Amino acid sequence: MSFVLAACGNSSGGGTAANTASDVGVTKDSILLGSTMPLSGPAAAYGTIAKAMDAYFKSVNDAGGVNGRKITFKYLDDAYNPAQTVPLTKQLVEQDQVFAMVGGLGTQDQTSVRDYLNSKKVPQVFVFTGATTFSAEFKKYPYTFGWQPVYQGESLIYAQYLLKNTPNAKIGIIYQNDDYGQDYLAGLVKGLGDKASMIVDKESNDVGAPDLSSQILKLKASGADTFFVFETPSPAIKSIVTAFKVGWKPTIYLNSVAAPLPYVGAAAKAAGDPKAVDGILTVSYLKDPIDPAQASDAAVQQYKQLMAKYYPDGKIEDSFNFVGFAAAWSTVDVLKKAGNNLTRKSLLDALGTFNEPDNPFLYKGITAKNSSSDHYTITQEYQAKYDAALGDYRPISPLIDVRGKIKFP
Repeated sequence: MSFVLAACGNSSGGGTAANTASDVGVTKDSILLGSTMPLSGPAAAYGTIAKAMDAYFKSVNDAGGVNGRKITFKYLDDAYNPAQTVPLTKQLVEQDQVFAMVGGLGTQDQTSVRDYLNSKKVPQVFVFTGATTFSAEFKKYPYTFGWQPVYQGESLIYAQYLLKNTPNAKIGIIYQNDDYGQDYLAGLVKGLGDKASMIVDKESNDVGAPDLSSQILKLKASGADTFFVFETPSPAIKSIVTAFKVGWKPTIYLNSVAAPLPYVGAAAKAAGDPKAVDGILTVSYLKDPIDPAQASDAAVQQYKQLMAKYYPDGKIEDSFNFVGFAAAWSTVDVLKKAGNNLTRKSLLDALGTFNEPDNPFLYKGITAKNSSSDHYTITQEYQAKYDAALGDYRPISPLIDVRGKIKFP
């Protein structure tokens, strides 16, 4: 239990006896956090993140809480639809009186409530979107904090790897036609620089599009031998399966937020052949709970134990659950550092000087940190390749750090 206890218990500022009801959503023995998540709809695969976070918070509560306070985590289903995110967020803030919004998911969804939360001075903490704006525009939105690597940074890593290893590649891209997909696309174009002409075609689709066949056929006809998939899990599966079924077999780069094993496995099953997914390239910043080489890792072992106890219906192999634990660990860590007299101001102060080299769920060597001039919290990732015979990804590069290299917009 060492890493759980490292993120809870008492701060150096004093014992729990001094706790008082110090701000909205905080009592002497509780902290109310809120979130909106797609538990249904076109991005329902992400809903498990909230359940994993809740499981981790419950484990912390059972270990004594955060400076003596227990976390209550209320998350509501917005179905990946900003039209639902807005009223649900207002409900959590105005009716439920949450202390902070934590881990809200979706680029469009979280953008739709960012002005509101900042105007209400409600912390919007560790949003589950790598949209570059959430880290880049921290001075304009001081109550908003990203966490995961930004999409443009991920694309920069792909560009570096591609230019080094396949400089003559012909690139075809399918992307979700919103801020999410466009952010990935912009990062790749920037990363390729004067080699951006390697992109021979790019095709877009709307959220929830039922069929992507026309886009895939156009990409195949373009002569592309390298296929970038910038999608959420459901359309990513459709893209990979359709490409395989029409006889197009390019090298596939799959964005990390669509790459967890259950969805790659679903693509292989739908295609009827593991060759459809063999060799997929992606990036990661997390440890791998099903990698035999990491089986003895203390965080991996504890993850499996806590999942079994607090979220038995969750899939161990689903990295969305693992990222939920990692972000929940950071949430508990920063709440602890905000002190016994927990206020929204003390939370913002702790987030602004966030320095976390010891999150046990992050891949070895990765530090999550912010400073007064840089809120790109996690900027280190490694390139990984899917081995269908092993049913898992394998790291194929050292950590690549893009801190200071990301340009916005």
